[in-house]
Amino acid sequence: MPAPQTTLKDASRLGGLPLTRWAAYPALTFSLLFFVAPFLVMFAVSFWQRLRGRLEATWTLANYEKFFSRDYLVDALINSIEVTLITTVISILIAYPLAYILAFKVPPRWQRIILLLTVLPFWTAYVVRSYSWLLVLSDNGIVNSTLITLGLIGEPIALAYTRGATVLGFVHFFTMLLTLTIYSNLIQIPPNYRHAAADLGASPLQAFLRITLPLSAPGVAVGAFLTFVITIGDYITPQILGGNTEVLIPQAIILQISRSANFPMASVMSITLMVVVTGCYLAFARHLKMDKL
Repeated sequence: MPAPQTTLKDASRLGGLPLTRWAAYPALTFSLLFFVAPFLVMFAVSFWQRLRGRLEATWTLANYEKFFSRDYLVDALINSIEVTLITTVISILIAYPLAYILAFKVPPRWQRIILLLTVLPFWTAYVVRSYSWLLVLSDNGIVNSTLITLGLIGEPIALAYTRGATVLGFVHFFTMLLTLTIYSNLIQIPPNYRHAAADLGASPLQAFLRITLPLSAPGVAVGAFLTFVITIGDYITPQILGGNTEVLIPQAIILQISRSANFPMASVMSITLMVVVTGCYLAFARHLKMDKL
């Protein structure tokens, strides 16, 4: 009588548990220790009080009331949302044509080289890239020096330490990120779809609006969501390129910690920022779900 064969399902069990479940434990433990636990601590601290320079575990909503009653803190949140939305929109408008040309107009043998050039900004340190833009936009930078040499202006234009400089620094980075996400979605669209539309009498513009654009919407949404999340929580670029002329919410959080050690207020602002990001995620998730219907 032949011996019973050991199936893959039986071999994948250790101690009565599937092997895949054992493999998930390290990731689950890491998430609990470094994501869930810090969030719960921050959430609890947001309801505590700071009295005489010490934290008192007295539960109150006073910190949230102070945050929404202080105009400069609310303005920091509004400034962050505005800068993030402007960055996201401009990045999409620049990245989509680049991704479209790369996917459909550039020969396949050149696409890898161009993709490599597209990824180059990611190889530069974030701080170095921001300071490079500061050198370009400063009063003695390349832009002002060139304009003065050409006689177009008599005095340097204030380009650095403005909202425009902050947006420019963000757009330089996230345009490349969006180009990659949109390109990866565009190359998955079967060429037969556009050919069929042309055979049925659709113009190139109609084929783009009715086929290419709707099918590439998930790639745009994913890139836009990543841009929104990273931009609204970024501290380095606004601090270097924007200076202190316009405070964004990450800068306001750092000020609460570094100047007054007001951890409850900093926690309130962080929780509020996470609520905004969660709302953005729900909006994009609903959009992606509608695209799949």
